[in-house]
Amino acid sequence: MEERLARTCRNLEKNNIACFYIDRKEEVVPFLKTLIQEGDVLRTGGSVSLKESGVLDSISNGDYRFINRFSSNITPEVKRAVSIDAFDCDAYLCSCNAVTENGELYNVDGDGNRTAAMIYGSKQVILIVGCNKVVKNLEEAVVRVKTIAAPKNAARLGYDTYCREKGHCLAIEQGKTGMTDGCSSPGRICSTFVVMGHQYDRNRHRIKVILVGEPLGY
Repeated sequence: MEERLARTCRNLEKNNIACFYIDRKEEVVPFLKTLIQEGDVLRTGGSVSLKESGVLDSISNGDYRFINRFSSNITPEVKRAVSIDAFDCDAYLCSCNAVTENGELYNVDGDGNRTAAMIYGSKQVILIVGCNKVVKNLEEAVVRVKTIAAPKNAARLGYDTYCREKGHCLAIEQGKTGMTDGCSSPGRICSTFVVMGHQYDRNRHRIKVILVGEPLGY
């Protein structure tokens, strides 16, 4: 595992994506504070990893300009405005569905607000990624989402999907391996598929991966 994570970090760096390895999830918040500053405008994507690592509590209670778009009292209008704000924030914090040993980031979204903010706009993107999300290649990344991330997130969000009921994507039963293969459930959360590889030199280290030597999230 140590060599696998080291290889992943090296290849992320080759792709102009910064990678920082830390051993334990308790170290995430202290390290994150070296990358952001008080008063920064922060936005987040939906992420169990941010919650489990303590990041969500830290930025909610810290001296940052942060609005939690998942608060129970937030209106749909404010939620949309906060999502749009992510295109001009100081740091966008989220996780990743899978990171390949080749240094690629693979993410699947419903409405695409998270992947959109990762691709463009925010001054920096900081991903909190547990070692459980590291896979060999994009083929394994696709399978990981269909058998782990999508079913668990559908259950967490309360969506009525095939994967929530069966614990895996319909495509797995059908023997289909295409990235976008899946069900036609009304609540399907797999709509936007994004692979991020080599970044422009001018965007070098805009994306930063904090790779944690413990499992985090789905």
